[in-house]
Amino acid sequence: MALNVSVEELKKIRTPFYFYDMDLLDRTLRTVKTLSDRYGISVHYAVKANNDSRILRKISEYGFGADCVSGNEVLLCAENGFCGEKIMFAGVGKTDKEIYDALKTGIYAFNVESVEELKNIDAMAAHLGVRARIQLRINPNVDAHTHRYITTGLDENKFGITKEGFKGAVEAVKNCSNVDFLGIQFHIGSQITDVENIYVQACRKMNEIVAEIEALGLEVRSIDLGGGLGINYEDPDAELIPDFATWMKTVAENLKVRSNQVVHIEPGRSIVGQCGSLIARVLYVKNGQKKNFAIVDAGMNDLIRPALYQAYHKTENLCAEAEGRGAGKYDVVGPVCESSDVFGSDREIGLTERGDLIAIRSAGAYGSVMASMYNAKHFAQSVYSDDLASAEKQIDWFTR
Repeated sequence: MALNVSVEELKKIRTPFYFYDMDLLDRTLRTVKTLSDRYGISVHYAVKANNDSRILRKISEYGFGADCVSGNEVLLCAENGFCGEKIMFAGVGKTDKEIYDALKTGIYAFNVESVEELKNIDAMAAHLGVRARIQLRINPNVDAHTHRYITTGLDENKFGITKEGFKGAVEAVKNCSNVDFLGIQFHIGSQITDVENIYVQACRKMNEIVAEIEALGLEVRSIDLGGGLGINYEDPDAELIPDFATWMKTVAENLKVRSNQVVHIEPGRSIVGQCGSLIARVLYVKNGQKKNFAIVDAGMNDLIRPALYQAYHKTENLCAEAEGRGAGKYDVVGPVCESSDVFGSDREIGLTERGDLIAIRSAGAYGSVMASMYNAKHFAQSVYSDDLASAEKQIDWFTR
């Protein structure tokens, strides 16, 4: 693992912690900005992937918008440099307060997921004396070929309006007096790696639905394909910056777009996933008859994806690599009182000793944002490659 800091410096920091490579984040954002300008596609960062304030501020500096799924995310983005006019608000269960706050913030649009929600937004906009801009979130019934917990565009998902139901939604829009219709939004799932095939299907579906919506009397000015671009969890160093080029090129070549229409995408994981690693310290090495266990001080409370999705994260022993030790095979496990608290089984990493640092890679997305204080554990601190001085230092026997 190539870090912008020595292992000796990392050993001084209190573990566990999330380490963010801010140079890699910058390079990723520059890549996205260049492609966004080339293809004329508007980018809105999916905040649910990582809402760290420093990361939000960095992303907002590139002029990108934000895709939010809670009222607090809307307010957090407004506080960290995102213009209200570039904030979208999605989610199946927007509360009245969240809608109120978003209307006061002056967001770009609500992604509306049901007729009942649409009526509520219309009523609240009337109460405030403002107009609410909306997009209808339609389920295209496109299989993203990903884990069933992170697919969102099938008919049986809780998200959005089914293709069969959007005629009723169109009529509901026409009956609203305080709503401005902008367009259509899809989001078919997350961690999509078959990019070209899946997004060709999504674009074709979008073309069909836009034509049908306009035939029913609404003008579509905004076309939003959501996010979902996957990252390389197996070998992150081989693809530190995901294939945004294929994604945007596929969209540009397959989506029918008029001069008065704006195309949006909402990448999250693909922007921040590879810049973050969870760094843990080995507490004990436990040698069994059939298995060896590397017991670390980070747990499923810090990174729940392996327990929740059976997700794979590459694990590396930074100290063993730095010292050129040979390899060993270990189950890398945490301290939480659950048998599912396992980061990886039978992982071949460097020969491991008490006090070694273990890097759990590709943890910049859906890592810290999903953390909890289960077992009364503290949240892992965030450490940035360009500001190590502010990190809390290790004060225990490991540094003696």
